[in-house]
Amino acid sequence: MLLPYPRYAHARLARNQDSDHLGSRKLFDLIIKNGTVVDGTGSAKFRADVAIKGDTVVAVGEIDGEATREIDASGKIVTPGFIDLHTHSDSSFLIDSYADSKLTQGVTLELFGNCGMSFCAPLIGGAKDLFEERVNRSGDSLTPTWTDFDGYLTAMENAGSTINIATQIGHGTVRSAVMYMESRMPTPEELDRMVGLFADALDAGALGMSTGLWYAPGSYSLADEIIAVTQPAADRGKLYSSHIRSEADDLSGLFPAHAEAIEIGRRTGARIQISHVKAVGPKFWGRGYELIEGMERARAEGIDVAGDQYPYEWSSTGFSGAMFARWALVGGRQATLDRLADSDSRAQVRADVTYYINRNHSAAGCVIASFPPDQSLEGRSLQDIADEWGCEPEEAALRLYEQSEGSYVLHSMELRDVDAIAKWPLMAIASDGSSLRDEGPLSSGKPHPRSYATNSVIIEQFVEQRGLFSIEEAVYKMTALPASRLNLSRRGRIAPGQIADVLVFDPANVKQNNDFVNPHIYSTGMDYVFVNGRPALENGKPNGTLLGKVLRSLDD
Repeated sequence: MLLPYPRYAHARLARNQDSDHLGSRKLFDLIIKNGTVVDGTGSAKFRADVAIKGDTVVAVGEIDGEATREIDASGKIVTPGFIDLHTHSDSSFLIDSYADSKLTQGVTLELFGNCGMSFCAPLIGGAKDLFEERVNRSGDSLTPTWTDFDGYLTAMENAGSTINIATQIGHGTVRSAVMYMESRMPTPEELDRMVGLFADALDAGALGMSTGLWYAPGSYSLADEIIAVTQPAADRGKLYSSHIRSEADDLSGLFPAHAEAIEIGRRTGARIQISHVKAVGPKFWGRGYELIEGMERARAEGIDVAGDQYPYEWSSTGFSGAMFARWALVGGRQATLDRLADSDSRAQVRADVTYYINRNHSAAGCVIASFPPDQSLEGRSLQDIADEWGCEPEEAALRLYEQSEGSYVLHSMELRDVDAIAKWPLMAIASDGSSLRDEGPLSSGKPHPRSYATNSVIIEQFVEQRGLFSIEEAVYKMTALPASRLNLSRRGRIAPGQIADVLVFDPANVKQNNDFVNPHIYSTGMDYVFVNGRPALENGKPNGTLLGKVLRSLDD
């Protein structure tokens, strides 16, 4: 149903001669005329004009006041800018301020520091060592001038960005800063130090905290440690997001891992965001709906738990996260290499690799996304590489890791589960990707296409082609819902007083143009993207401006 105008906008804003309208002064900076507003709340779309002054939406309705600029949005919809709640762009804008793979999809705000990895801060102790190892491996030109979270946020402010950015403080980074990669419980003094680092980062402007309980060193922690370090975020009304301890039938198992995340909320009072909700492996394919049932029961109890998801059957993670049991990674990379050098240990590791291959629909479903020593292997499957090398896929996986850390894209899920999970009203859309660019240092490798196309896939496939969502539902999952999870007060809706992150587009024109073979291709279909009230993309093309803001407050 298309409504004529929203209730709050029936009063017509007419031309007049008041003090804001005399001489050359204009009442508004911009009016988007004749569009169909999808306001982000999930409510029915309606015809309305949208007026912007400065960085703020000031009127929605039938508007006749003068503006410095007018855009005719006839035949288009006008929506809030999309908010990507789960990304890994921690260093993207420090490497290239003009990274625009999210902008071209309509994303105007992304949140990184996910999966327990805020690898750019704090840079002390073991966290600094891991950062340097990461930079040396990738070849990125990145020389930090900071050690703490405030310095990191300031560096990003100085660098500039195409879109708004915000970050979380990662448990894995904090734990490595205090304990390096030791696989034990923290002492009381170490735990106090970790809690202090979380509090400092949250007060400096981190909008939440995250855990990556599948990845070392987060996997070495027990629930009581996570409860303690989550409390500062809960006390400040900020988000706890978690890559849970298992998404399959390893470690704790999928359902106990969900239960652990919920228990964190029960004990601390924090808002819980379960990251990239999925059901992985043959034992759990077809059971995605059970994850939703568990979260619904927790919400009925009063625990504020929700989730986010990317719209693909393929996932992506590093070599170590994809192919190695947790025991094999204890002590860090060198310790793992030492185990592989011992024939008996190597045989044990290799047996576990068989399991990890099989939960990804075979070695053909394990494709190299990045491999710095030999980029010719990127885009090829583990089966293909093993055939060339004359060995089993398990052995190929070990040989690759021995040369370097890298990453895979993995056929770990099935569409029936993706759909069942996506339909839950509290499941936000989030890419689990990064802001990239089709040229320069951010254009390397064969990354998962989600970094360029997550939001476009939702509109093109889930709305236009398959009808899984209405456009109102889809926009809600990409705007007001993620804003509410972050507890942002001024973003995620089209309404007076909201920050003017605004999109103008025709859903029928939105297209994903990339794939797993050619991932560095931009989506198309956005006519205009406004970031903080100013145009960042016009007539379908980024205009080369850096209009993004580093959000340090829930009121930014």
